[in-house]
Amino acid sequence: MTASRSDMPVLTTETVPGHEIAEALGLVRGSSVRAKHIGADIVAGLRNLVGGEVREYASLLAGAREQALDRMVAEARALGADAVVAVRMETSMIQQGASEILCYGTAVRLA
Repeated sequence: MTASRSDMPVLTTETVPGHEIAEALGLVRGSSVRAKHIGADIVAGLRNLVGGEVREYASLLAGAREQALDRMVAEARALGADAVVAVRMETSMIQQGASEILCYGTAVRLA
C-alpha cells in the first residue's frame, strides 16, 4: 500500500513552519532494498566505458527512495501523526549489487 505524502508535511527541519508541535509520537521509519537487474547492469557497464550518468542505477535508487518515504509516512499515519520532522535518509550496501535505502524521522501531532 502506498501512502500519499501530499497532505502530510515531511521535513528535514525540526519544526513545521507556521505550526506548533503538540506531541512527538516517536520514531518512524521506512526502508527499501533493491537489487540491480542483470540487463541494467550490462547497459550500465557499457555506459561506464563512455562516461556520463548511469541512468539505470539512478532510476533504481530514485524508486527505492520514494518507496522508503512512502513506508515511513504510512507508519506515521498509523500513529495518528500530522507531520514527520527531522527526516533523514541513509543508504547501505547489503551485498554486491543490492542496496538498502532507510528513511527515518519523528512523527508529530500538530497543535
